[in-house]
Amino acid sequence: MAETVAGVGRFKANYAVERKIEPFYKGGKVQLDQTGHHLFCICGNRVNVLDVASGSVLQSLEQEDQEDITAFDLSPDNEVLVTASRALLLAQWVWREGSVTRLWKAIHTAPVATMAFDPTSTLLATGGCDGAVRVWDVVQHYGTHHFRGSPGVVHLVAFHPDPTRLLLFSSAVDAAIRVWSLQDRSCLAMLTAHYSAVTSLTFSADGHSMLSSGRDKICIVWDLQSHQATKTVPVFESVESAVLLPEEPAPALGVKNSGLHFLTAGDQGILRVWEAASGQCVYTQTQLPGPGLELTHCSLVRAAGLLLSVTADHNLLLYEACSLQLQKQFAGYSEEVLDVRFLGPKDSHIIVASNSPCLKVFELQTSACQILHGHTDIVLALDVFRKGRLFASCAKDQSIRIWRMNKAGQVSCVAQGSGHTHSVGTIYCSRLKESFLVTGSQDCTVKLWPLPEALLSKSTTPDSDPILLQAQTTQRCHEKDINSVAISPNDKLLATGSQDRTAKLWTLPQCQLVGVFSGHRRGLWCVQFSPMDQVLATASADGTIKLWSLQDLSCLKTFEGHDASVLKVAFVSRGTQLLSSGSDGLLKLWTIKNNECVRTLDAHEDKVWGLHCNQLDDHALTGASDSRVILWKDVTEAEQAEEQAKREEQVVKQQELDNLLHEKRYLRALGLAISLDRPHTVLTVIQAIRRDAEACEKLEATVLRLRRDQKEALLRFCVTWNTNARHCHEAQAVLSVLLQHEAPEELLAYEGVRATLEALLPYTERHFQRLSRTLQAATFLDFLWHNMKLSPLPAAPPAL
Repeated sequence: MAETVAGVGRFKANYAVERKIEPFYKGGKVQLDQTGHHLFCICGNRVNVLDVASGSVLQSLEQEDQEDITAFDLSPDNEVLVTASRALLLAQWVWREGSVTRLWKAIHTAPVATMAFDPTSTLLATGGCDGAVRVWDVVQHYGTHHFRGSPGVVHLVAFHPDPTRLLLFSSAVDAAIRVWSLQDRSCLAMLTAHYSAVTSLTFSADGHSMLSSGRDKICIVWDLQSHQATKTVPVFESVESAVLLPEEPAPALGVKNSGLHFLTAGDQGILRVWEAASGQCVYTQTQLPGPGLELTHCSLVRAAGLLLSVTADHNLLLYEACSLQLQKQFAGYSEEVLDVRFLGPKDSHIIVASNSPCLKVFELQTSACQILHGHTDIVLALDVFRKGRLFASCAKDQSIRIWRMNKAGQVSCVAQGSGHTHSVGTIYCSRLKESFLVTGSQDCTVKLWPLPEALLSKSTTPDSDPILLQAQTTQRCHEKDINSVAISPNDKLLATGSQDRTAKLWTLPQCQLVGVFSGHRRGLWCVQFSPMDQVLATASADGTIKLWSLQDLSCLKTFEGHDASVLKVAFVSRGTQLLSSGSDGLLKLWTIKNNECVRTLDAHEDKVWGLHCNQLDDHALTGASDSRVILWKDVTEAEQAEEQAKREEQVVKQQELDNLLHEKRYLRALGLAISLDRPHTVLTVIQAIRRDAEACEKLEATVLRLRRDQKEALLRFCVTWNTNARHCHEAQAVLSVLLQHEAPEELLAYEGVRATLEALLPYTERHFQRLSRTLQAATFLDFLWHNMKLSPLPAAPPAL
């Protein structure tokens, strides 16, 4: 019996969200402030402000209209932020406080596509999809200029860095750069040398030269005195952004003199430095493998010495400007999260595989992010070896990779292997020691990959080339895609789950068939061995989880409760409970012994593909198609301790209440009963007062000395008592005291008094009618008694 109680005590009852990793950037403009401490980026209908040091979102700014943000800009003095939405409204923010100081109509007839502040932070230029350019004074709050003449969308505006020259530059879909004079309110010049959209404008420190970049694969240096092109540099890639570097030597970037040099970012996915005078490329960044690395934005913050670049995969990379050494990485948007795992000997990190060839590793304590390149197509699954430093990934590129995290937390690829003929959708690492791993693929085969001794030795350096893995065993296991593989805790058995609605059991390392588990009505998404018993759990698209005996292959239990496909299942509480995730975004906690669903957790909005529990079994990690990664904490013990403390407090208060009633200290007793928020306990106190010899005076004195909030609670309790004929007298007595001694204005000011009176009236009328009928009956009885004519008793016979 003691064992049973102890076992029940170990059961989990609830998980709570401890932390979320959510998207903060979904494309569009990104801007660093002049200090380099804050990062501003668009995420749908919000502008998020990130703390660069920690990677956490400090503010999430959303306009009242709740429409998507189309443009924003931060003033050079870092004080004013202006945003524009699809509703054609402009909002001026005190961004540190998250408050709007001014909201006004943009007057553009189509959404604002771009905006820029002047160097003094007083003027703001907006370029619209209607071809208009407008200038606003954000200090005096009025529109100063309206420039027409640009065909189509104006996607670029920039002020000259010298505020005394009052020049504004804009570019539209015709690829021409227009120079507007704010003083003359006219177009001074039209710079036409690009053949495709101009993507950026940047100015030299002296303000005499301007660099423009375009998707026509050229960058042009302009003389702003003559408005002529002085140099055209072919850069052989579609450039999304170009920045002029400080005119000083930077040997690490190949800048050997103080001439004009610029840096380009474009569809090749690398940063390159060019010498303007010769048109030569003097520095090229190392090319990383995989798609989605095209650069969509690049900006330089000279004061902070930082360079920011953004990839098409929504990753934000922060470099030291003088050497292009990578300082920080941020994963802005993970799209669909396909798998998640804890990493590290103490589960200090997490790995996320999303709709991308890149893996993202987050340190839980500091939110630091590493982006791992290696796969050339979407990574589909992950698994971690028991010690926590070595993990494996598989992808649509038909390959697998093994990665190692060093003691400093840096991750590098140490091995790779290929051999499958289709996407590798599932991977599982050996449990006892780091000796082998198994993969399952859409080609209906599983492969066993032994880990070479060289990989396990500490001599491998992060810079060395990955070791090539060779498959030891290949076995065709199913007739359809293999969705899941699992290795038993003793490394002797392999389970496979397939789209063909069956799971199969195999011996390792020979991969010989032991038996088939049949019973699911649709394909299997997950198989998992129990850590304690000879049991296999399977999760299926038919919405059920089944437990199977490994000895006779029979179905032991079926768990029904998910309304959609069950995508993942994991054993928790030393194999006595299950945690499952479904395509409806729900997590469910099951107790195996009684088939009971203990808790349903709802925090995701789409399919939960990833589910993993840490080694201590006190945290769970989930990742879903809503691009959220959620860290869950087991709060069972905390809730039980809280419940126990509440019970103990209730016992103490109940004893105190009994003592107060015994001592006839009715005011304190009534106040304590009301604080317990238990109508029946308060009723007991009122009944005790009414039993007193001087009941009326005592009740009146006690009720009137209560605080207003206590009187409000007492009035609410009266509604409950008044519904019962046995307790209505106490309710009416309290009501009588309040109505006689409280002014009507004070009573009407009570919270919820109207609803209370509406609930009291019908029952009070019913009680009054019942008492009236009783009174009538009593009066009739009294009348009968007084009017009865009893016949005289016969006289007693005379005594003999």
